[in-house]
Amino acid sequence: MNDRHTLPRFTTTGDGLRIAYYVDDFTDPWIEPPSLFLLHSAMSSSRRMAAMVPHFARRFRVVRVDLRGHGATDVPRGDQELNLERLTRDVLDVMAHLEISKAHFLGASGGGYIAQQLAIHHAACVSSILLFASRPGFRDSNGAGWIPEMERTGLRAFIARTIEERLPVGQVSQAQVDWFLDEMSRNDESFVRRFVGYMTTQYWMSDLARISCPTLIVAPRGDAIGNASAYQEMHRLIRGSELVTYDQGHHNITDYLPDRCAHDALDFLLRRASPAGA
Repeated sequence: MNDRHTLPRFTTTGDGLRIAYYVDDFTDPWIEPPSLFLLHSAMSSSRRMAAMVPHFARRFRVVRVDLRGHGATDVPRGDQELNLERLTRDVLDVMAHLEISKAHFLGASGGGYIAQQLAIHHAACVSSILLFASRPGFRDSNGAGWIPEMERTGLRAFIARTIEERLPVGQVSQAQVDWFLDEMSRNDESFVRRFVGYMTTQYWMSDLARISCPTLIVAPRGDAIGNASAYQEMHRLIRGSELVTYDQGHHNITDYLPDRCAHDALDFLLRRASPAGA
């Protein structure tokens, strides 16, 4: 594979899983930069967030984590945990490995679930959260119906059939669509079904009122995956949060609008978050 991106590093989580992460840091060597974690969506990997990295890496130590069972991270055995607490703990394990006590967290879709969990349950570790097309769980969605179709047709064929919900096909190149499909289908199909199935049982809207850190919510208008009306309720519950709405109906905004997403994220970070908070 011709990979022009940063190569992965590895550490081991508390339950013995090898997890992959990537660090991009072009800050001045005489400063201790704040850290910004980029957390990718489900059925994905950190490679899909690479286009956003250059916008941040001059000001932040940028850390991308391949979530449990995704990308270059090991697929957990059937007897190993797969729940929000363990997924959150994986990120905390990477932080401990890198000796990072506090960070900003930018999450796309399912990656934003983990950012929310960190802000709710581990507030001392969180400087801010930035949520892109990420609601509080996946129970209010049609995700449960995805699993039998994945089993029947395979992961790549399923994603191809639903591609219009994810990307504006007429506005992006066919090469990007093909790469998007290839990247998602690199993941273990049985694990993807397990992951999606678990997430369709989870919803924590009422817990959002516990979030006290600066929070940015970026919502694609008319998001076809899940309940798009949830974004307004999130904004109401998270005190002091900012809601930015894109006039887009496709879910994966960090894939097809990476520069716009990174611009809005960086603007928020520079306005709302302490530049010295690591």
